[in-house]
Amino acid sequence: MQTINLSTHFKEALFIPEMKATSKEEALEELLDLFVEEKYVKDKHLVLDMLHQRERLGSTALGKGVAVPHGRTIATGDVIIAFGRSTTGVDFGADDGAPVTLFFMVIAPPNDEGNIYLPVLGSLVTILKDAKKRKKLNSIQTFDEFIAVINGE
Repeated sequence: MQTINLSTHFKEALFIPEMKATSKEEALEELLDLFVEEKYVKDKHLVLDMLHQRERLGSTALGKGVAVPHGRTIATGDVIIAFGRSTTGVDFGADDGAPVTLFFMVIAPPNDEGNIYLPVLGSLVTILKDAKKRKKLNSIQTFDEFIAVINGE
């Protein structure tokens, strides 16, 4: 599996240190709105529909307070990731029943250059399996602190 520099896929404009969402639907929309505002996504409803279809296949909540809603869509030209944190947590249908506090929304075009979509997802999951990193991500306040955790600092 190719090594991915995940930090290059994050932008400060796609970072929410404290989400307002109190439901799964609100969480999806809050993160997606960042992509729309920053013009990474051309059609919000097309992407939202894709995300709903993906969630119907099974929740993208990984357990331990983490969710990675993701999918491919013609509405974007790049592999992009939005991050949001909810200190109160959101019920996202995780198998372990735990509310989700860490959200990583990954959107990719149908065919991405270098075919990095799946390696990006894999790299994210590897980071998120680490309890210490999850703990750090749950306490960060700034984008710089976030990137430091992603980079393993």
